[in-house]
Amino acid sequence: MSAKTVADSTQMSLLLQPERHIYRVSELNAAVQRMFEAEFRSIWVAGEISGCRAANSGHYYFGLKDESSQLKCALFKGAARYIKFRPQDGLAVIARGSLEVYEARGEYQLIVETLEPQGAGALQLAFEQLKRKLAAEGLFDASRKRPLPKFPARIGIVTSPAGAVIRDMLNVLERRFQGLHVRLFPAQVQGEGSVDQVCAGLNFFSRRTWAQVVILARGGGSLDDLWTFNEEAVARTIAACTVPVISAIGHETDFTIADFVADLRAPTPSAAAELVIGTRDSVLEQLQNCRAKALQAARYRLLLASRALHDRGVERAARLMHRAVARRAQAADELEMRLRQMGRLLIESRSQQLADLTRRLASTDLRLRFARDRHRNELLIRHCIKAIETKLWNTRRRQEFLALHLSQISPLAVLARGYAIVQDTAGRVLRSSDEILPNELLRIRLNRGELEAAVTAVRGDVSKLP
Repeated sequence: MSAKTVADSTQMSLLLQPERHIYRVSELNAAVQRMFEAEFRSIWVAGEISGCRAANSGHYYFGLKDESSQLKCALFKGAARYIKFRPQDGLAVIARGSLEVYEARGEYQLIVETLEPQGAGALQLAFEQLKRKLAAEGLFDASRKRPLPKFPARIGIVTSPAGAVIRDMLNVLERRFQGLHVRLFPAQVQGEGSVDQVCAGLNFFSRRTWAQVVILARGGGSLDDLWTFNEEAVARTIAACTVPVISAIGHETDFTIADFVADLRAPTPSAAAELVIGTRDSVLEQLQNCRAKALQAARYRLLLASRALHDRGVERAARLMHRAVARRAQAADELEMRLRQMGRLLIESRSQQLADLTRRLASTDLRLRFARDRHRNELLIRHCIKAIETKLWNTRRRQEFLALHLSQISPLAVLARGYAIVQDTAGRVLRSSDEILPNELLRIRLNRGELEAAVTAVRGDVSKLP
C-alpha cells in the first residue's frame, strides 16, 4: 500500500471520531447542578440521621443513611425554625428537599426544606425532647415549686379575652369569694404571635408587685392548638416569673410543658379558679374554729395560772416550816458533835490520868494501893461514860421534842384541827374583818380542798358582839 493511501485512511478515521469536549471543574459541577435542578427537586428521602451537628449560625448538618449508603444533608436556619423537633443522631426521618452540588468540594447534598419523624409525629417528638431537656435542667423539680398564697386578694390572669374561659373563671371566683381583685392580660393563645403575647403577660405580672398569683389559662384543643404552651420560651418565662403560676391548659387529659414547669397544674380553667381561693363559708368556718381554739387555750392558761398562784401560797408556808425544822435539826447535829467531842476529850483526859497513876503505882510497888487506885479509876471511867450516854440521850429527847413541836405549829397541822386560811381574790391572807367588804369573794383553804364564798356581812370584834 502506498504512503498516499495510508494518509488518506488515517484522515478519514479522524473525521469519523466525535469531537472531544473538555470541561473545567466548575463547568462540570454547574452542569450537574442543572441536572439536579431538573430531575431532583422537592424529593422525599427516608433514612436515619447520623453525624448531626448544629452550627452557631443555626444551621444543621447531618447525614441520612440506610443499610448500605449515606447522603449528606444540610438544614438551614430559615427552614429549621419551622421544624418542631430538633434533629439528633439515630432518629428515623423523612426529609423533603432538593439535591444541590457543593462546588467547593465537588460533593452533592440534600438541602432539606421539611423534616418529619418516622413513627411518632413531629409535635409529639418535639414535646418529648423539650420535656427531657427541661427536666434535666431541674425546671420540673418539686423543690422549686412555690406554695400558693392561702387567701390571695389580687389575682392575675393571662388568657384570651374572648371565649368562655375567662367568663367561666370570673363566674367561679365571684361565686366562691366576692370582692377579689382580678386583672386580665389579654393574650392570643394559639397561632402566630401567641408565644410572644403569653410571655409578655407573664412578664407583666412578674415585673409588678400587684398580683399575688397568676393563672395561665386556655380551653381545650388538639396538640397543635395547645402547642403555644409547649414552647421553650413559655416554659422558661414561667420558671422565671416572680409570682406563683397556676397552669390551666385544656382539659383534664391534656398535658403541656407549661403544666410541668408551673407551681401548680389545674385540670381545667374553672378548676384553677376553684383552687386559687376557698369559699367564703369555708374561710369563715376556719376562722370560727381558730377563735374557739384560741379561747380554749386562753381559759386553760388562766386555769393553770390560778392554780399556780394558789399553790404558791401553800408552798411558801410549807417552805418556811421545812426551813425551821432544818435549822433545828442542824442545831441538834451540832450539839451532838460537841458532846461527842467533849466525851472524847474527857476519856482522853481520864486515860492520861490513869496512865499517870499507873506509873506512880509502878514506881512505889504498892500492890494494894495500886489495886485500890485502879478500882477507883475504873469507877470514874464508868461514871464518865454513863454521864456522856445520859447527855446524848437527853439531847436526842430534846431533838424529838423540837421536831414534834414544829409539826404541831405547822399550818397544815392547824388546818387538820379544823381551822382554815381565808384569802381574798388576790391571794392575800385575811387576818381582820376590816380587810374585806360585803359582796367581795373569798377563797377558803381547808385541810382538804378549798371553798369560794361571798361576804354577806362584815362585823367587828366578835368579843363585843352579843
